[in-house]
Amino acid sequence: MYQNLQLFRTAQALAAHAGTRQAVVSANIANADTPGYRARTVAPFSAAVAQAGGGSAPRATRAGHLIGATSGLPVRIAADDAAPASPNGNSVTIELEMLKAVEAKRAHDRALAVYRHAMGVLRTSLGR
Repeated sequence: MYQNLQLFRTAQALAAHAGTRQAVVSANIANADTPGYRARTVAPFSAAVAQAGGGSAPRATRAGHLIGATSGLPVRIAADDAAPASPNGNSVTIELEMLKAVEAKRAHDRALAVYRHAMGVLRTSLGR
């Protein structure tokens, strides 16, 4: 039942995206001393939503409906070309990676808050 609600799919997609982003940040930090390692990055969630909506757009059944994201969003992991390389060729900056980790945690917390609020609305509508 909950899989059919667009709000739950959007929250799940945001949480999954934040998890992927956190995994990429962790890999970057783990390879901070590896010579020649290029830092990787994940495209923002908004870019993934825009990319997913390109092929088949969902339809709104009423004028007030908002069209959100689907759960199978494409996640693009690419080399972070904006990061400057150190003399040994490594482009990981620990400070920037820590900021990215905080952003990913905030996105995950936001997804959980949306999910929690939607569950509260459902429970209220059922009279519980």
